[in-house]
Order: sequence, then structure tokens, then C-alpha cells
Amino acid sequence: VPENYAEQLRRSRKKDFFTGQTNVGPHRDDLSFLVKKIGTEETDIRRFGSQGQQRTAALSLKLAEIELVKKMTDQTPILLLDDVLSELDANRQRDLLSAIGNIQTIITCTGLDEFVEHHFEINQLYHIEEGKILLANKKAIGVNGPNE
Repeated sequence: VPENYAEQLRRSRKKDFFTGQTNVGPHRDDLSFLVKKIGTEETDIRRFGSQGQQRTAALSLKLAEIELVKKMTDQTPILLLDDVLSELDANRQRDLLSAIGNIQTIITCTGLDEFVEHHFEINQLYHIEEGKILLANKKAIGVNGPNE
């Protein structure tokens, strides 16, 4: 499989350059999550699940993947999440933030309310304004760690 994957990447290089994106890889996988109640047939969560339920299923898989990597390599990978909190209701936000509490995580988001409300320590905070990335002054925007 690794040799096949490397060959696919090589063949896609020109297209990737032209389109400005990677056209081959795991981010292009189309996974199905099947849910089955007793006495019913399996149903793909995309057919009946809300956006939050679908996102929760994908996040559950990602967290299980992290645990597997931890067990196999004795190292914890860094978790990258892109604007995930906006797609979850308050309960799912709380559950996710609790689940990732001991995992080094980089999260992009449009608001800080969820983090402030749950008293999460934010080690570094960047603000993007007019195309510039700035290291933000946490106190100036009202973000405190649990010990502040």
C-alpha cells in the first residue's frame, strides 16, 4: 500500500500544483458510519444523522485513532481541529473539550467563548486580521487560563 500511495502522489503532482491542493490522500477518503438498532437494518449516519451527529462520529474516530497511535508508538500525536466547535451543540462541545484535555491540540475557531466558558488554558493565541497573523494579548481580549 505505501508504494501504491507514493506512486499516486507522484502521478498527481502536476494536477496538485495546477489546482493548488492535494488531490490524493486520506483527506479524500469517503468513510461511512453505519448505525444499527436492534431489529432494524444498518443505516448510514449521513442519511439520518444531524450535522452535529455526523461530526461527532468523525471526531470519535479521530480520538480512537489517537489512542491507537499512542498504544502502538508510545507517543501522542498532535490533534488539529478546524472550526469544529461551531458545528457542535453545547453538550457536544463540552464533551469534546473534556476528551481532548490531555492531548496537545491546535484548534482554529472564530470565537473564544467555548474556551473561556470551560476555563481551558490557552497557551498561545493568534489573531488573524487583514491577512496578518498576530500573537494576541490574552488579557486584552479577556482570555484567562485556569490559574490566572
